Amino acid sequence: MSPVLSSTFTAGFPIRRRAPLSSASLFPVCPERGPNTRTQERAPLSGPGSIVPDIAPYKSSADCPPPTPAPCGDPLRDSQDFRKDAALAATDHEPGAAPNGIAPLVGIARLASISLSAPSRRKSEQRPEYFLLPVKSILNRCQSSRVPFDWTINPYRGCEFACKYCYARYTHEFMELDGLAFEKKIFVKKDAAVLLTREIATKYSFAVGREGTPEHICIGTATDPYQPAEHEYGITRACLEELARHNGLSVSITTKSNLITRDIDVLQEIAKRSRLDVAITVTTLRPRLARLLEPRAHRPDLRLTATRKLHDAGISVGVLASPLVPGITDREGELEALAAAAKEAGAQWIASGVLFLMPSSAKQFLPFLREKFPRLVRQYEAWYGQNAYAPEPYRQKVAARLARIKSQLGFSFHPWEQLRQPVTPPPQLCLAL
Repeated sequence: MSPVLSSTFTAGFPIRRRAPLSSASLFPVCPERGPNTRTQERAPLSGPGSIVPDIAPYKSSADCPPPTPAPCGDPLRDSQDFRKDAALAATDHEPGAAPNGIAPLVGIARLASISLSAPSRRKSEQRPEYFLLPVKSILNRCQSSRVPFDWTINPYRGCEFACKYCYARYTHEFMELDGLAFEKKIFVKKDAAVLLTREIATKYSFAVGREGTPEHICIGTATDPYQPAEHEYGITRACLEELARHNGLSVSITTKSNLITRDIDVLQEIAKRSRLDVAITVTTLRPRLARLLEPRAHRPDLRLTATRKLHDAGISVGVLASPLVPGITDREGELEALAAAAKEAGAQWIASGVLFLMPSSAKQFLPFLREKFPRLVRQYEAWYGQNAYAPEPYRQKVAARLARIKSQLGFSFHPWEQLRQPVTPPPQLCLAL
């Protein structure tokens, strides 16, 4: 029985050239077409090494877990998506003006509104809409003290896996999109690899403090870098190829997809030159439950198979049993069985954290809970009604349970502790004279 129900608590890769920067306007205005007018234009995707550098950067911490130009082309949204820009389609106006006192969209919301449709080979009517998002930064500083990394790389905005509990839905709200569109409108970040080349050179620090430890880059904090979009656009692999050209980095990747095994060759190259850890997320071993919670993610057994392949390839890999969903994935023996399966698959470590619900996530998760797990609704309303986090006593109980599991199974490796250590440079070849 779940404790929730009984609780009384309420290298070798080509070097890409940088394109010259343009001085074009920050937000091009399209008076001949309002943001609610859809066209049939499709922008050619010239590949992950291309660049359109004439859009200024949007500095934000949207890619980081929260503490609690292209020509005017295929516009992204309709009137209910773009509340602030609705008036622009209804009246003629001067470029850049705000008719009737309504402020136009700015920042990432404006960039999203002018994003062109991305070409796709997928024909299914159930596939999401893909858009090419012009960005000028791919390496984003994380300001949160809750996480042990300094920088994030999210090759996409939005995620097709459509996990019911996903906290990152709030990132779509920065673009004036509802969080429910998180899995329906996927933004492909253009020119990511070329931007990363520049930003590793200008923003990243290879040695910090007395210890000389490199800053840590986490890939996949607000999207899954190996979601189905990666099959078509290859942004994640292009970024990895750029990272593989450098020595002394500290990098980690988080994913629910076995597509990561496609990139074992480049991961091995990174591991030779830098510190690399991969986290495969497995929330439950029950495939039917996984399909409910994570409708389009790969089956748990496929993720564990990917864990084994990465381990056999010499890649440091662990299993992230997060989130632990109270009353659903915390049954007696369930976390223990998951940890044992992870150990058998070659995982070097296991970690877990209890579900937290931001408002944008709760809007998706609570209706799901009422439909599929109605007996839990009252408990969740008591726990999460005024707080994004489960009660501290419950979280402490889960932490003690996980510590006991680690001790019993011999999980002694702690990847985050390694972040405080310098990266050993690869040995240099001795050339005979």
